[in-house]
Amino acid sequence: MKATLYQFATSPFCSKVRKILDFKGIEYQVVEVDYVERKELIAASGQIMVPALRLEGVPSEVTGAEHSGTETVVDSDRIAMRLEHLRPDPTILPARSRGLHLALTQYIDREIEEVLFAAAVPDEEDYFAQQGADRLAMFRLIRDRKYGLDFCARMRREHAANMVRVREVLTPFEMALEHGAFLLGAPGLADFALYGQLHFLALGGALKIPPELPRLREFYDRVDRISARLEEGSA
Repeated sequence: MKATLYQFATSPFCSKVRKILDFKGIEYQVVEVDYVERKELIAASGQIMVPALRLEGVPSEVTGAEHSGTETVVDSDRIAMRLEHLRPDPTILPARSRGLHLALTQYIDREIEEVLFAAAVPDEEDYFAQQGADRLAMFRLIRDRKYGLDFCARMRREHAANMVRVREVLTPFEMALEHGAFLLGAPGLADFALYGQLHFLALGGALKIPPELPRLREFYDRVDRISARLEEGSA
């Protein structure tokens, strides 16, 4: 089975999906979607949101079709569940902690995302400025429509306060990593969700996890290196 991931490099949800693919040992290629045109993404998935994962050679015994097939899945949670179904080993939902992984992932992808996103806006803005004036204008327009006029400028002014919030919301995860390499023992969905959100703090090239959270910095590096060859629970 082969996969093609349509993504934006700045998306934490795309980072989450990439790491799940790495962990499960699924061969994939990445297509960086044009932020303005998005033609390739629309052709592949029929919509304009990332991540979108195109799967080829899906086993017929899984699809129920006569021959192996091709499908496109959108949304990081749906992608994660589909990959778990297609390639259950290694699992991202260990039996003893399945419910906790699902609940914690929802919290990370909503509450933690909101805080880290606000802190990362200046780096995102700088990234799109390097892609061209039209990309930057589109980024600002989308954010202004959702969060109010001059949102990006406001996030630059409030960056120091936003980083204080980052430290506050990440401290419980620092505590959770005191006695283990991963959040709930073996690596799983919540770890990949947290890694994806922490990717917000690496957009400028340097990892900006607060220095008061050394275990989280180690966790990010650990998950960044993860592959299907990682032994369960190892560092």
